[in-house]
Amino acid sequence: MIRTEGLTKRFGSVTAVDDVGLDVSAGDIYGFLGANGSGKTTTVRCLLGLVLPTQGRIELLGRPMPKAGRDVLPKVGSLVEGPAAYGHLSGQANLVLLDASGRHPGGPWGGGRRDRSDRARRALEVVGLGEVGRRPVRAYSLGMRQRLGLAAAMLRQPELLVLDEPTNGLDPQGIREIRTLLQQLHEAGTTIFMSSHLLAEVDQLCTRIGLLDRGRLVIQESLSTLRAPTGRTVVETSDVDLARQILGPAVEAVDGERIMVRSADPAGVNARLVSAGVAVRELGPERRTLEQVIEERTSARRPGEVAR
Repeated sequence: MIRTEGLTKRFGSVTAVDDVGLDVSAGDIYGFLGANGSGKTTTVRCLLGLVLPTQGRIELLGRPMPKAGRDVLPKVGSLVEGPAAYGHLSGQANLVLLDASGRHPGGPWGGGRRDRSDRARRALEVVGLGEVGRRPVRAYSLGMRQRLGLAAAMLRQPELLVLDEPTNGLDPQGIREIRTLLQQLHEAGTTIFMSSHLLAEVDQLCTRIGLLDRGRLVIQESLSTLRAPTGRTVVETSDVDLARQILGPAVEAVDGERIMVRSADPAGVNARLVSAGVAVRELGPERRTLEQVIEERTSARRPGEVAR
């Protein structure tokens, strides 16, 4: 769906994107992570042909960009740097106008007015705005505007959605609503590439992630691999001293009533402790959080600096 090789973008002496190689496959929900200013939006704009890269190759849907943009972009929905709309028009009217303005080599996207109106109505229903589609956009909340932006991206039932910070500025309820919507779109067969600086959202939604740090891609992996068991077992017990005595040198660290044991066999550790009368409150394999993984990778690149 998305492939880049050596993607680089410089603005004068500033390198915003540095030798990035993205690999996004069909069926992914790909979380493109990075701190504000790390180069995420510049990368997204390069992918869509809105900014020309200084060097490197870009493919969308197997075609070179921006050369094949007229063929490819009608199959790609996008929301970059927030939704744009005419406030005095309704959500329905905004979508019809957007649909009518589109072009591809075969002619207008929109076809007849009835076709455009039907597509707009369906898109509004998909994002949960069916009942307010005729209300002026100036009366929409921020969350409703984000939904309208997604409806615009979904007008042509795209194979790929490219979203830049789709939950930016939303309250917790709005974030949950957008997350649920994206899950539904993915279940319907849409591949999603989503930039974000919110670890919690990416952790709950995405199947794969890429981490951009100062313009360079430092992680690109499935979330399940990144969060795989570490080979240690975590034991929670009030009988810390007795547990340490029984487990001996396998104990690698103690944090209050949490004991980290070098063992990939939680059942075996539990059996030893319970048979010795240790009151085990909780026990299971240790898994690193996404935040811990990112801190490790970014700290390793910048010795002495605090990971962002």
